[in-house]
Amino acid sequence: MQHECPHPAVPTTLGPLRNPSFRSIWTATQISSLGWLLQTVAISWLMATISASDLMVALVQAASTSPVFLLSILAGAIADNFSRRQVMFAGHCLLALASTTLMIAVGLGFVHPWLILGLGFLAGCGFALNDPAWHASVGDILDKRDIPAAVTLMSVGYNIVRSIGPALGGTILAFFGPLATFALAALSDLVPLGAIWRTKWNVRSSPLPRERMATAIHDGVRFTVMSLEIRAAIARATLFGVASIAILALLPLLVRDQLRSGPIVYGILLAGFGTGAFIAGMSNGFLRRIASQNRLIAFASVACAACCLCLALTLSIAVAAIALALGGAGWLITWTGIDVSVQFASPRWVVGRTLSIYYAMSAGGMAAGSWIWGSVAQNHSLTWALEGAAGALLLVAAAGIVLPVRPWEETDQESSDFRAPELALDLKPRSGPIVAKVDYCISERNTDAFLACMRAKRHALSRAGARNWTLQRNLQTPSLWTETFRTPTWMDFLRLNHRLTAADKEVGQHLLALHDGELSPHPVLSIERTTEATRTRASTIVSRPPR
Repeated sequence: MQHECPHPAVPTTLGPLRNPSFRSIWTATQISSLGWLLQTVAISWLMATISASDLMVALVQAASTSPVFLLSILAGAIADNFSRRQVMFAGHCLLALASTTLMIAVGLGFVHPWLILGLGFLAGCGFALNDPAWHASVGDILDKRDIPAAVTLMSVGYNIVRSIGPALGGTILAFFGPLATFALAALSDLVPLGAIWRTKWNVRSSPLPRERMATAIHDGVRFTVMSLEIRAAIARATLFGVASIAILALLPLLVRDQLRSGPIVYGILLAGFGTGAFIAGMSNGFLRRIASQNRLIAFASVACAACCLCLALTLSIAVAAIALALGGAGWLITWTGIDVSVQFASPRWVVGRTLSIYYAMSAGGMAAGSWIWGSVAQNHSLTWALEGAAGALLLVAAAGIVLPVRPWEETDQESSDFRAPELALDLKPRSGPIVAKVDYCISERNTDAFLACMRAKRHALSRAGARNWTLQRNLQTPSLWTETFRTPTWMDFLRLNHRLTAADKEVGQHLLALHDGELSPHPVLSIERTTEATRTRASTIVSRPPR
């Protein structure tokens, strides 16, 4: 894969901006984010003024995040099977449609709580479609070593906008009204459409046809479930989303009821949150050098817990702003760390799906948290809700003991080159089931090392799509071992081998070093056939290794 510009030997936070494709879309995304924040301030305050229900106010956050939970896995499969650039364009079209419709509705004076929630849901659908494709495209546009800096830069960029957007939104809302705010938001959504339309980048294409959506989703879920490091990261993200969303979901109520203030103060407090996130993002490289990623995320949860406690107890706008800066720092460190961990643990063929599952679960956690803390605030008190969220965040920090987030390691997750073996039978893509057998000759002194390698190979093959993997030892010749696995069809066998990364195939080199036979081990392929009289006779494929 070719990249558009050279990078320094030691990537910096600003290093990815040297790439013109990344810089163009990143800049357009910040403009769109500014419009989204203006709109978020206006929507939240508008809901607080037209609805007496605390739950409806809190559900503004749930409306925009729940589509990510409901649709992201499908969006991830789409991002891995179609042009990610086109998927990003479609997502921003939905965002522009939602913003424009909301602007027209406010201009006509037709404002209703359920309309606000419905358009927020539509905007959330746009985010669900765009985000997996955009984050997965980072690995297509940039070198792997630049991914941590790029993800941090994306979060920092958003939080730079967050530091000025809410205050600007509150000012526009106070002096010019909601219609002007929604009009600016609608215009800002057109900028990324132009940037994506003009920008192109090279993507390594697969020689195989696209998967069916159901199969692609199944394969993505299987890979995620079988990846311990990805499971742990997603679990931490979900728990953090449930607890930490109280900060943003309950902030309008805090401003209205506890601080007795208006939209300008609401914008200032959100700016404090964004400022803390910006400072943490610019310090992220230094923080990673002095503490492990798992420990940083635990500290970030404690910082968000301290933020919730301060908000529950203070009546001072200044104290609330400082507390929100601390919460913003914890927010950015957590989401950036988990995002990069998922990307580094995912091969390119499945990265859109693993990221989408991560977004789905974290967004589902935030949607559930918005409802939980909104219900507590409505049925008990705002103080109870914030204190409960603080306690939950401390439990999330402790969860790092049993759900550690892996360190950032630049392992080779690119798919290795694979050439299909020559066959004596003419197979169709859906022919199958296919059975692969590999024989090994292993001396007794190498048995333990061989079994360790086979455990690693079983894990790699199973994540890539192998079924019914077994390892058998010959009772008459104990040095002879046979590895067997199946795939449903011939196309599934080809996909499995294309999905194996160079890191996965290093296991094969270790096995070759342990093998004592004269000939190198290679798979013998067969196709299963039923013995029923009305069916075709059993047949075996004789495979010839590629020359």
